[in-house]
This record gives sequence, structure tokens and C-alpha cells, in this order.
Amino acid sequence: MQTVLALLLGIAAAPAAAAGDGVLTPEHVARLRAVASVAISPDGGLVAYTLFVPRVPREDENGPAWVELHVVDREGRARPFVTGEVDVGAVDWTPDGTGISFLAKRGSDEQRCLYVISRSGGEARRVLAHETAISAYSWSPDGARVAFLAAEKPDPEREKLAKKGFDAQVFEEVFDPVRAWIAALGGEESAPRRLDLEGSASELHWSPAGDCLAVALAPTPSSDDAYMNRKVHIVDAESGAVLLCIDTPGKIGQAAFSPDGAHLALISAADRNDPQEGRLTVTDLASGATRDLIPDLMGHVTSVAWKDGEVLAFLADQGTSTSLEEIGRDGANRNAIIPAGRAVMSGLSLARDGAAGAVRSDGPQHPAEVYAMSRGARGGRRLTNSNPWLDELRLAPQEVVRYAARDGLELEGILIHPLDEEPGRRYPLIVSVHGGPEAHCANGWLTRYADPGQAAAARGFAVFNPNYRGSTGRGVAFSKMGQADYCGAEFDDVIDAVDHLVGIGLADPERVGITGGSYGGLATAWCCTRYSERFAAGVMFVGISDQISKFGGTDVPQEMLLVHARKNPWDDWRFFLERSPIFHAQQARTPLLILGGTEDTRVDPSQSLEMHRYLKAHGQAPVRLVRYPGEGHGNRKAAARYDCSLRLLGWFEHYLKGQGGDPPPHRLEYGFQEEEEDESR
Repeated sequence: MQTVLALLLGIAAAPAAAAGDGVLTPEHVARLRAVASVAISPDGGLVAYTLFVPRVPREDENGPAWVELHVVDREGRARPFVTGEVDVGAVDWTPDGTGISFLAKRGSDEQRCLYVISRSGGEARRVLAHETAISAYSWSPDGARVAFLAAEKPDPEREKLAKKGFDAQVFEEVFDPVRAWIAALGGEESAPRRLDLEGSASELHWSPAGDCLAVALAPTPSSDDAYMNRKVHIVDAESGAVLLCIDTPGKIGQAAFSPDGAHLALISAADRNDPQEGRLTVTDLASGATRDLIPDLMGHVTSVAWKDGEVLAFLADQGTSTSLEEIGRDGANRNAIIPAGRAVMSGLSLARDGAAGAVRSDGPQHPAEVYAMSRGARGGRRLTNSNPWLDELRLAPQEVVRYAARDGLELEGILIHPLDEEPGRRYPLIVSVHGGPEAHCANGWLTRYADPGQAAAARGFAVFNPNYRGSTGRGVAFSKMGQADYCGAEFDDVIDAVDHLVGIGLADPERVGITGGSYGGLATAWCCTRYSERFAAGVMFVGISDQISKFGGTDVPQEMLLVHARKNPWDDWRFFLERSPIFHAQQARTPLLILGGTEDTRVDPSQSLEMHRYLKAHGQAPVRLVRYPGEGHGNRKAAARYDCSLRLLGWFEHYLKGQGGDPPPHRLEYGFQEEEEDESR
């Protein structure tokens, strides 16, 4: 009855495993919902949002999470709009504010199509289908046309040959670029018109003036080009002619037209070697002049919206939190609406008059939810509660910790204390290292399937998430401090964090573990080999073990060169060799669990195999390799996520709190095998 009532009310029922335990478990983590995106209506009265709804390993058919469409009003009254087994994306409002548009593949759709649903609810109607999947779109100001992105239809001859078995892949020579198209809506059926633009498109926005589009183009659809070689082009909507190319020096982020269409705000990199876009720029489209509004920002801008023709609002990650600020388009009158230190926010969306807004915000007590912003308010107001059962669980205290590196640099990270911590007692410590390294850990929700967080704290572990040099959130100079120094001072910072936590009497120096994914996986492998004497256990997820072969097996070699290594392997073979964990495998004594997908193009699965093979051959440290079929650079499917979570926590339980020695049994008790056996009797 409780589950039925919860469904009728449109809320998530508490996981069955929560009964009586009162603390967060891997079963809870597998069910966590989170707001994925927000879009406020033009009049500011409603917020449409997408909700990430994971499939439950014990109950649902295995697969990636569903993404639903919900709407909430300013009083926090939420309604489900498109729910169930759906994958909704690119949510926006129609220009007149009467409908909510989104992309989805529904019913008999062969491809992802554009739908619109009334703001009052009802059934969604398909307004645009294309011969290939629509990946993005933008409404013309009058709503009569829509610009969209989609690949061209595959070459019929190539498809014909593939059906006969001639499906050889010519690597990095044959691409299916994404094109920009314009379709008329509401009148006679006519084929969409393709804009004759050179390159592959990844983002587009229709000018409020209705005369042009902003289209992000890269030479190819490759990951490397998408990172390093995209440029925003201003394109005439009628002729398709390129009016202006905004010549940014490196990575780019969000773009937004001013209300009159005369200026374009763009989040960009400071230079070609800037690891992460984060500079707020404005380009005068008449002259082409571009200005960096806050060149000395000690943080990274992540989202921007125009309040009016003269003032922009933006979110900036600064340290372990986010500020919401406004600034004139000339760079004057910068004002913090919500100063850094109060919240973690992303995805700013403003109403047409700039007075009302919405963001995603998470905190130590909950994953991302919808928060409302209003003129004059000095903080956000929470509108949704996607995991009401979380309120019934006891969560461990969490705080920002600052410490000095060995060279005197001030660093910070997030510490999750052990639940029910006793003063004066030392605890096993898990260091959870973020990837990137152009990323950072904020003082928000830090518990996910591959991040132990509160699930480990509930088991009596302290968990520390360090923001080592090279992290974002502290400006361009700080984010470059790890360049040309793989595994050098950046990971010495991790060791210094452990020393600090030991020094304050919290961590037991004999029971320290480390985990991380991607670049965090590199940190894990490095610390379990080069610094093996400091760590009692490690869990490496989609990590790097060999810097030389990594260059030859990744889909982003140009990015590795420009914003990480700053040199090629043949420029300094010895450096790349000595900064590889496998080079130090002979001194490894740390038990290492290695996890990763079989279809990873970012960090080839051979990196995990190499690490396993070297440790196995030396035979001095317990090692186990677990591979997830069909998964890429991170697990998407529910069962693989749950398995990863159980293995990670089980490994640390065994080596930091348990008997140690040989690895724990490789077969897991998922908790539902017994139920199936009972049903078969």
C-alpha cells in the first residue's frame, strides 16, 4: 500500500533495504534520483526539469537510467509530465511559453524526435521527425521554425555493403558529421533545409532577432576536435552564409545571445593550453570584438544567462562551492547575488524578464534538486525533493578541510567524517581522487556508485576528496599547475592530504585506502605502486597505468598534449616511462582491485589489463581485474553500477577493516539470489 501511495503522489518510495538500518547502503545509492536539467518558463511561473531515475537492480530489466520530464511551480508543487520507461532530453519552452519541448524516441519512432507538451499537461505531440536522430534544436523567435542538429543519412552504398559483410572500419578517416538544419513547422510539409556549413556541428542557438544562428562547429565529430577545435560561427538563417567566426583559443562552453541579438556571451578558455573553459566573454557581433569580462577570476564560470540587454547573470565554481553573480556586458558593476561558500549550483535558467530563475543545486544531505531564484533574494529556495526517504537516514558530517602542501601551497578538499565518530579514535581512511584532472570536488553530494562517500562513512570509514593542484575552481593558473608533471606534485598533494589527516588524529596511517576513476584511477595506480608503503588498499576504476601506450590508445591525444603533458612521448621517453605506474610495479605491495568497461575509448581497457598483468607477474601484491561488458568510460547500466559499488566497498572492508591477505571471494552476494531460488521451488 505504501508503494502504491508513493506512486500516486509522484514520489520515490523508500528502498526496502532501508527498513530498520537508518544509514546509507549501496542499495540506497543504486536508487538515488537526481535532477539532471532545469528550464524556467518565459513568464517565470513554472520550471520544467528532467529527473534521472535509475533502474533498480533487483526489480527492473537491466539498463541505463530513465530520464523523465516533470514540472514544478514556484510553491514547490511538482507534477510528472512524461514518465516511466522514457529518455527525455534537451528540454526547453516554446517561445510563447504555452508548451514544453523535448527530444525523445517514443512509440513507433525510429529516431529521436522533437515533441511538445502543453504546460497544463496532457499528451505530448510530435512536431518534428527526421531521417536521423535529432541531437539538439533551437526555436525561431516566432516559433514557426526550428533549427536542429542531426547527422546526414548514412551512405546507402555503404549500408548495402555492410549487409553483405563488408563492414570494415577505416579509422579516423570516415566520419558521419552532424549537420545543422532548419525546418518549418505548422504549415505544409516540406523537407528540412540543410545549412551548407563546413565541419561537424555540436550546438546551435537562434538569435532573438530571428536573423541568424550561433552554431558551434568542429572539423570532425571526433572527441579530440570537440574538445580542442570547436569554434562558434554566426550564420545567416536564410542563406546559411557564415557572417562571423568567433576565434576562441581553446575549449568552449555555453553560448547565449543577448535579448537584442547584438552580442553573444560565450564561456571559453583563456588560451590554447587552458585545461577547462571558464572565462566569461562577450562578443560584439557587429565589430567582432571579444572581451573577457573577468580575466582575473579565481574560479571557473559554468553557466550564463542574460538578465537584460546590459546585464548578464552567471554561475562560477569558486573553491568548493558556487557563486551566482551578475555583471555588466562591459565588465563593470560585478555583484554577487549568492556569494561563494553558500551553495553548489549548476545549469542557470532565467525567465524572460530576468527577475526569476532556476538552478540545479545539491548539498551534503541530498543530490541535485530544483532551486528557485528571485530578484532581491540572497539565496535559493528548494522546490523539489526527489528522494524523500533520504530524510529518514542518518548521514555523516561533511566539511571543507584546508591543508598545506609540502611546498607551502594551500589546498583544500572535502572530508566526510565516519558516522558516529568518537573523539580521539583513529579511523580507516579512503582517499577518493577526482578525475579530469580538470574537475574538482564541491561541498555537495559526493556519493555515487564509484564514489564511496556516505556509504563508506556509514561503515566507519573517513572519506577525503582532495582538490589537488590542476583542479578547477581556483582559476587558470592553479588548473595549469599539474601540466608537464604527470604524477608529480599533483599526487604529492594527495600524500600530503593523508599526512594532514593523520596529523590531526583522525586517520590511522596503517589503514589508508585510495580510489578514483580515470585520472583518479591514475592517482590510485600511482599511489599503489610508487607510494605503495603508504596505502593498504586501492580500487582503480577506468584508470591509466602506462603513459606511453595511453597516448596511442586514447581518443583525445591532442587534448593530452595541449592541456596535460605539454609534450609528446617521443620528446621525452624516459619521463613518460617513469611517470607510469607499471614502471614501479615491482615495489607494489598494495592490494589493488581494478575495474573498467570493455568498450572504453577514453582510457583503453588495455590500461587495466597492463596494470593487472604487471602486478600479477611480480606476484607481490594481491590484484583482481573485473571488466564490465559493453560499458565505456564509466558504467551506465544499473547492474554494473551496483556491482561496482559492492566490490569497491567490499575490497576496503576486507583490507582496511578485515583479515586482509588473499582477496575476498570474487562472487558477490547481490541479495536477491535467495529470492529467485525460493521462487523456483
